[in-house]
Amino acid sequence: MDTMQSRTIDSAKLDTLVGRVVSDLSAGYGGVMVSLGHRLGLYKAMADRGPLTSREIATRARCAERYVREWLNSQVAGGYVTYHAVSGTYELTPEQAFVLANEDSPAFIPNAWATPASMWADEEKAVEAFRTGAGIPWGDHDGRLFCGVASFYRNAYRASLVPEWLPALDGVVEKLKAGALVADVGCGHGHSTVLMAQAFPTSKFHGFDTHEKSVDEAREVAGVAGVSDRASFSTARAETYPGTGYDLICFFDCLHDMGNPVAAATHAAKALAKDGTVMLVEPFANDRVEDNISPVGRLYYAASTTICCAHAISDGGHIVLGAQAGEARLKDVFRKAGFTRFRKAMQTPFNLILEARL
Repeated sequence: MDTMQSRTIDSAKLDTLVGRVVSDLSAGYGGVMVSLGHRLGLYKAMADRGPLTSREIATRARCAERYVREWLNSQVAGGYVTYHAVSGTYELTPEQAFVLANEDSPAFIPNAWATPASMWADEEKAVEAFRTGAGIPWGDHDGRLFCGVASFYRNAYRASLVPEWLPALDGVVEKLKAGALVADVGCGHGHSTVLMAQAFPTSKFHGFDTHEKSVDEAREVAGVAGVSDRASFSTARAETYPGTGYDLICFFDCLHDMGNPVAAATHAAKALAKDGTVMLVEPFANDRVEDNISPVGRLYYAASTTICCAHAISDGGHIVLGAQAGEARLKDVFRKAGFTRFRKAMQTPFNLILEARL
C-alpha cells in the first residue's frame, strides 16, 4: 500500500493548508491584475477622486468599461479597492493609493510584480538548472527581472538610504559632505548611486556592474537626475573594478549574488582608503532557517532559488550565500577578507544594513 495513502489525514490541518494554497493562488492571479492596473493607469485614475463609477474610471483611463468593471471587482475581492454597494461606486483610499498609485511612495509595489513574471518566463531554465546543477547568469534572465528588481529596491532606497542608512554608519556622512570617493559595486540601474550623488554634490561616485545593459540604464538615470558630472558607471567585476582610496564602498543587495563573495570583500579591502568603510546592504534574514518563516523569508528564499543562487553558481559558485545569508555568515565573509570590525548598523523588515572596517 502507498505509504502516503496509508497515513491518517488530519482534516483540520488539510483545510488550513488548502486554504493557504488557494490564498496563494489568488495572490498570483491578483499580481497580474495589479500589473494591468498600473500599466493602464487605472489606479492613478482613481487616486484622490473619491467614489467613482466603473464608467467614470474607464473614461479617465481611456479603457473599455466592461473590462474595467471586471478588473475593479477583482480589486474589491482582494481588498485593494473599496466598494460602496449603495451607490455602486469604487474608491481608492489614501492607503491603497500610497501602495498602488503613488510611484514615489516607499510602499509602491506594482512594478515589483515584474520579478515573479520573469521567474515564470524562465521556468524551463530553472528546471534545467535543478537537474544539471548549472547556473543561470543574471543577464540570461527574462528582461522583466531587471526592471522588477530595480523598482522593488528603488523607492526603499529613496526613502531610507540618505536619511537613515548612511547616518547609521560611523563618520560616513561627514566624509561625504566634505567630499569623498565612493564605489557602488553591483550598482544595477544606478538608483542608489544617483541618490547619493544628489545628496552629496562634493563627492565623486563610481558605479560598477557586470551587466552591460544595466550600466547603460544607470548612465541614463544619472543624466536625467543631472548628476553625470559626479556619478560615472562602468562594466566591471566585484573582484577587479579599478581605483583605490575609496572612502566608502557599497554593496547594495548584491554580495549574496556573487560566486566568490570573499574575493569581492578582499578586493574591497585593497581598494579602501586607510580609514574607509564598507556599507553592506543585504536582504533581511535571521541566521537560522526556523527563524525565517515569514512572508518576507518566503519571498527571498524563492527569489534566491532561481535568481541569486543561480547567478552565484554561474559565477563560479565558490560560496553560494543565497538571499537569506544572515548576519553571521556575512560577517564570516568579511573576516576571511581581513576586516576586523563588522557590525549591524540597523535593520528594516526587508534589509540588513551592515558596516565593515579594516
